[in-house]
Amino acid sequence: MSIANDRRITGSTAADIVGRVRDLVAAGELTAGETLPPIRELAQELGVNRNTVAAAYRLLVSTGAAEARGRAGTAIAGVPVLAREGAASPARVLNLASGNPDPALLPDAQSVLARLGYVPTLYGTPGVDAELGDWARRSLGAELEREFRIVLAHGAVDAVERLLTAHLSRGDGVAVEDPCFLSSIGTLRLNGYRTHPVAVDEHGMTPEALAAAIDEGARAVILTPRAHNPTGASLSARRAAELRAVLERHPHVLVIEDDHFSAISAEPYRRATPATTNRWALVRSVSKFLGPDLRLAFVAADPDTAARLETRLNSGTNWVSHLLQRLTLELLSGERAEAELARARDVYAARAAALVAALAERGIPVAGRPDGLNVWIEFDRPSERLVAALAERGWQIRSGEPFASENRRHRNAVRVTTAALAEASAPAFAEDLADAAARLGLAARRPS
Repeated sequence: MSIANDRRITGSTAADIVGRVRDLVAAGELTAGETLPPIRELAQELGVNRNTVAAAYRLLVSTGAAEARGRAGTAIAGVPVLAREGAASPARVLNLASGNPDPALLPDAQSVLARLGYVPTLYGTPGVDAELGDWARRSLGAELEREFRIVLAHGAVDAVERLLTAHLSRGDGVAVEDPCFLSSIGTLRLNGYRTHPVAVDEHGMTPEALAAAIDEGARAVILTPRAHNPTGASLSARRAAELRAVLERHPHVLVIEDDHFSAISAEPYRRATPATTNRWALVRSVSKFLGPDLRLAFVAADPDTAARLETRLNSGTNWVSHLLQRLTLELLSGERAEAELARARDVYAARAAALVAALAERGIPVAGRPDGLNVWIEFDRPSERLVAALAERGWQIRSGEPFASENRRHRNAVRVTTAALAEASAPAFAEDLADAAARLGLAARRPS
């Protein structure tokens, strides 16, 4: 709905116009979805240059108060509706859409809590438990081979958001994988960053697309070195080297590697951050292998970035719970922990491989060897009807559209959470998928 100004919007400078619009929004006189007057019309009414109104509208968009809608004009922004993981499942339908780990492969945190011997933590205590910090430095040191410091955050999403806000401003560009992790899409939208989609193939983020994104103005890049969600792609040694070569030419770009599946990945960590990068962080959360409720992530970062994060995670107000830190240390230490992680790694890899093989037998290709909790399947036409048809047969899967970082080009794809699919059930699911696709006239294609 477009608004008639009726002198509600006033001002002789861009800053005046911005301030007045924000006041009207705060007062409830302008509401989400209302379209602001056309630039030419408002400029004539206010007696100012068109460039003044255009600059005001750009400022409103960059601060998140408004959104540009192309030919439809500029509208007051509302609270964005973001897609999330954890889709609910109807009764008697196997949920292969949730993106969740298998609860049976998570450690028994309750038994560990009973023997922790927790001592209450008071203000002034160091933010990182000393033993957990030592464990993290030993775990990460050999892989990084450069100076770093450890900071803790409340999960990977919290870490990535804090890293971006520590270095960027609203309106700055961020290169992200396309398709992309849902929470990364939400983080960028909520904080007003411009998205630069970077294509992904079976080896991960493609170097040509990354170079193009940086040339277009991306000041940061978020990439997944292994078990990419939703495709399951992991960086090959060659691809990691190609990405390093691109980033070596741009030492000013902030590089964030979200290694969310680290402890149970079937692939080794292959570093994409070159030694020339000045601002970088490797984020390793624990929710995929210790449980989604354990909101903790290790952030290994250059000293300046670590200091910026520590400022935002002040030990007097917002440290990560020391009870949670001690629990995490216990769950990751010792032979039993190593055995449990190895079992989870093997089971997840076997389930993904079983589905890929069953699909291949029915002429449905999947790129590479997916790692992680999900498998990505592409068709030649939109997948909404296929998703509905599978639900009628007792299988809940997810359309690929929500994973598009900026456009709708993944409407043809589906994501299947193999973490919940037993190996013995893979042939039945693949048969139903192939049959439903054939009945709907959908042809599977090899992911690009």
